[in-house]
Amino acid sequence: MSALDWLEIRRGSAPLIVTLPHTGTEIPDPILKRLTSPWLGRRDTDWWIDQLYDFAEDLDATVIRTRVSRTVIDVNRDPSGVSLYPGQATTELCPTTSFDGDPLYRDGEAPDAAEIERRQAQWFAPFHQALHDEVERLRGLHPAIVVYDCHSIRSRIPRLFEGELPVFNLGTNFGATCAPELSGRIEAILAASGQSHVVNGRFRGGQIVRSTGNPAHAVHAVQMELACRSYIREPAEVDASNWPTPYDPEFAAPTRRTLRQVLEACRDFATSLA
Repeated sequence: MSALDWLEIRRGSAPLIVTLPHTGTEIPDPILKRLTSPWLGRRDTDWWIDQLYDFAEDLDATVIRTRVSRTVIDVNRDPSGVSLYPGQATTELCPTTSFDGDPLYRDGEAPDAAEIERRQAQWFAPFHQALHDEVERLRGLHPAIVVYDCHSIRSRIPRLFEGELPVFNLGTNFGATCAPELSGRIEAILAASGQSHVVNGRFRGGQIVRSTGNPAHAVHAVQMELACRSYIREPAEVDASNWPTPYDPEFAAPTRRTLRQVLEACRDFATSLA
């Protein structure tokens, strides 16, 4: 991977940025050969989320996506290493275990502090600089903007949460990253979908929304964590033979319609502040 060939940026003119931090599957060979399993190293990818949200371009949103796997570096974690969810299980900036707690690296092969610092410089910092630059560009065009961070996760992961996760998990870090009016508009759409939803439940928003969301300065940020069963046929137990499940546009259509309404609400909210 040379320069920024791993970072995709589609620049739009609407007051809306859509981030896709965990859809990447690329793992450089020097890292890949140290993993316990290439499949395990990619298992926790936010599978097909880029396809699910591809209508964002129709809304003239700016879309930022990294092709690098979260196993290499998680651009949605605090770079200092401080947990975003104190007291709860989570994965690190450069994960050494999967969501289920399986070791990702062979014995003695996990990245040390120096390697983590190099990965930060190579991937984390450029991603966040690009995000910052797009926020500034669009703030120059609009009185207000919304940053919408896209995620998904398997519906049942006992190490991370009890029982079955709600379908829609909206995170605003307890209201710190966006105006209540925006979260209220989104919650109304989720409620009307007939699917389960929660606001600031297990997933309250990671580094992306926490570092960009600043309602006092007209930058509003929200995170949407989807339970995978909402848009793909999720197996009860996943293994290398059945995961990831193929993307089926027809199966995903109901959730996609709801998400389009959500993104339109985000765009329209920012526009209404003009």
